[in-house]
Amino acid sequence: MTARTVLVSGAGIAGPSAAHWLHRGGYQVTVVESAPAPRPGGQAVDFRGEQVKLLAAMGVLDEVRRYETAMGDQTVLGPDGRPVLTVPGAAWSGEVEILRGDLARILYERTADHTEYVFGDRVTALTETADGVEVTFRHGAPRKFDLVVGADGVHSGVRAAAFGPEPEFRTDLGFGIAGFTAPNHLGLDHTSIMYNEPGRGLTVGSHRLPDRLHVSLVFAADGVELHHRAPGEQRALLARLFADTGWETPKLLEALPAADDLYVDSISQIHLDRWAKGRVVLLGDAAWCAGPGGSGTGLAMMGAQVLAGELAAAGGDHVTAFAHYERRLRKAATVGQKNGKGAGDFLAPCTAAKIRSRNRVYRMLSTRLFGGIFVKMTDRAANALEYREYPALTAA
Repeated sequence: MTARTVLVSGAGIAGPSAAHWLHRGGYQVTVVESAPAPRPGGQAVDFRGEQVKLLAAMGVLDEVRRYETAMGDQTVLGPDGRPVLTVPGAAWSGEVEILRGDLARILYERTADHTEYVFGDRVTALTETADGVEVTFRHGAPRKFDLVVGADGVHSGVRAAAFGPEPEFRTDLGFGIAGFTAPNHLGLDHTSIMYNEPGRGLTVGSHRLPDRLHVSLVFAADGVELHHRAPGEQRALLARLFADTGWETPKLLEALPAADDLYVDSISQIHLDRWAKGRVVLLGDAAWCAGPGGSGTGLAMMGAQVLAGELAAAGGDHVTAFAHYERRLRKAATVGQKNGKGAGDFLAPCTAAKIRSRNRVYRMLSTRLFGGIFVKMTDRAANALEYREYPALTAA
């Protein structure tokens, strides 16, 4: 039997990307998302090399460039709040950088005409039968699909239903991360500033919208559960963790109560021995979350194209297609996880000595020789998977 109906869980980046390519492969796609609408805001994500080829193949590169951050240099402050060095923006922003929320909106709008989107619901149970998967939802009536794709992030409900409880696969790296927007009282314009105290890192930047600051907090949080806390608890925790932090931190924290785009989670990785079980397959962070610096967004989008392409090449034989999909993605996912493993230590070093050591690395990035080496290192994750066309997907 050739599978023709697919349920994709998650309407972030990986899910709509899968909808785009699966539609090209001739599948009827339904996307279910627990949020009431596409999620706005979020941190910036960048694309390099092979991943830019993918954006062009999807027909979204020009629109992504319209909304790119076009970030300039980053100023790194010392413990007294004074600048100690400057890092070229090209070191972080890749060939094109865009806010996650802008990218999610672009992908949603590109797929909405041919994809059924169901917001405000989520998968609660999966039962595989001889010819499909019976899916139970929190709110909607049960439905049956030929295949199910879990593209619902590090806390994947599909993974929990098909593979087991999250703690079996999640490795926390000892740090938390938070992001929100605040008024741009610093007057930044396409630039960013980083400030550190031991175990705490704060980065602020402003780009397309001059009245807004995008605030990112990274903090030591070994053993602290963050994701399942209520928003009010998350705000209180951040206020407590950064209460005695210097520079402009108190002023930035004043924006927390009104921030409607707050994101808080642990910096974690996901490790599974296999990404598919029967007719259920995982994609993106649900399968191989690497953490910051692991090129996760780009690889998730690349993986969506490979998944749809292998299904088309196998004539709908999901067993063969899922095996080939995983074989192509595994090495790239491993590279991304290796790159992302030290992100917390780099963004929020836990001692003053480690902050000074990190800053010495930053200074080297400002030189032509070592800056080139760093770009090659970051490009390695982005180019770990070569973009290839699948004939069955290019004709649509």
